[in-house]
Amino acid sequence: MRIVCISRGSQAYGMELAEKLAAKLGFACIGREALTDDAAAQGIPIGRIETAIVKRRPLSEEMEIAVDRFKALVSVMLCSKAQSCDGIVYHGRTGHLVLPGVSHVLRVRAIAAMEERIQAAMARMNLSREKAKLYVEQVEEDRRRWVRALYNLDWDDPALYDIVINTQHLSIDNASVVLMQMAQLPEFAPTPVSCQALEDLLLASRCRLAIGADPRTSGIKVTVKAEKGHVSVTYLPRQAPSAGAIPAVLEKVGGIRSMICTMATTNLLFLQERFDPPSSSLQDLIDLAEKWNAAVELVRLEHGAKPAAKAPDAPSAPPSGREYDGGILDDEPPVPGQEAERAGLTETVDRLIQAGRAGGSRTIYGGSEELIQEIQRMRNYSLVVVGDVFLDHSEMVRGRLKRDLISLLSEKVRVPVIESSLLRARYLFGPRQLAGMVGYGIAALVLYLLVFSNEAQVLNFLTPTGVIGKLAAAAAVGILVPLVAYNLGGFYRNLLKLIRIE
Repeated sequence: MRIVCISRGSQAYGMELAEKLAAKLGFACIGREALTDDAAAQGIPIGRIETAIVKRRPLSEEMEIAVDRFKALVSVMLCSKAQSCDGIVYHGRTGHLVLPGVSHVLRVRAIAAMEERIQAAMARMNLSREKAKLYVEQVEEDRRRWVRALYNLDWDDPALYDIVINTQHLSIDNASVVLMQMAQLPEFAPTPVSCQALEDLLLASRCRLAIGADPRTSGIKVTVKAEKGHVSVTYLPRQAPSAGAIPAVLEKVGGIRSMICTMATTNLLFLQERFDPPSSSLQDLIDLAEKWNAAVELVRLEHGAKPAAKAPDAPSAPPSGREYDGGILDDEPPVPGQEAERAGLTETVDRLIQAGRAGGSRTIYGGSEELIQEIQRMRNYSLVVVGDVFLDHSEMVRGRLKRDLISLLSEKVRVPVIESSLLRARYLFGPRQLAGMVGYGIAALVLYLLVFSNEAQVLNFLTPTGVIGKLAAAAAVGILVPLVAYNLGGFYRNLLKLIRIE
């Protein structure tokens, strides 16, 4: 069940190379077009997904769920086909990225010279050279966005591939001979471990498809893992009412030996006035959410009354700058522009969705009282993180107001409340924590060495005969024991952070 995945830069060249290679190896040949057709037949809005990515719209949670279903469908088709024959050759964009942990995959990047692609576009679409060049560049950019949106990877990164084939330097016939020899190397032969990884991926993907196909659970964002027939499904806390149907849905999936369906352990609340997706505070929060298996909910605090609703503006004409859309059909109506009051919020939610940690978002209007009322009405949290608030005040006043807000929230919501800048130092392990762990460990070690290398003197000091000596011994013990405990506590606290145990 050898697997060859060809990531094609040119559809015609990649398809012909895949077909010739499959014929030489006696493998089945599968193209991306067949998978997208199956996705559409199963109700996965692949056209809407591609349109949103091409037009740089942030993926909504609904679209992210559809993306999960599509990736599961690709995994099911590739894994099941590989198991049913000697091997497969897949040609598309990045098929190997939906096969994590499967080592017997030959990852090929097939690229065609830009001039060849321009000439082909001119002949196929009857375009001028300038427009054909623009079309090819836009198609290339669309594919980069697709890979970035689905896998958060750079499509052009050579580390993603085992070999790059360039049609400018190597003909299709010769390239197929080279790849046939590579595909038969021991490095790409199935092993018991890689075959088990393939079976686990196939079972997990079938479970994900079953959850997405059932009306009771189709709207749930889940993470599905499988290991030797043991399946675990994790969902977000706010989706608990619908998640009760997951065990019944998965009863129809064969190959499950046992199943655990659990809710993400907790929710984290991130409170700010303006959100910055690339910020280090958000990355720290994502790292903590992964560590705690938590969902992150965003709340934007807007001081003042909620603005009155206004009638939607008339739809504007489509932009004229983009003449060609890379051949992707726009089957989704235009989305109105985001309001200025939500600047940064949608993009931050999109980043959380890509990280699999999105817990929703909302804007709260008013002051501290309205904020506390809304938080108490929403749900229980394990941690509230306060970021940039009171931005219209001076730095000194902003700091004081933020400290007052943190104190008030701690008292009212009765969960830990922390400033975003202290998140890494308090809950995560980094260079500062490493230095602290080493320092505490050395200090504790020095104290132990001093005591145990001078046992006779220490025992004599601790067992005096006079009153003054006894008082001095008691004072020394009272100082030394807390000092040792403090250093040991600091060392093990950071050690537990390192091994991800709270």
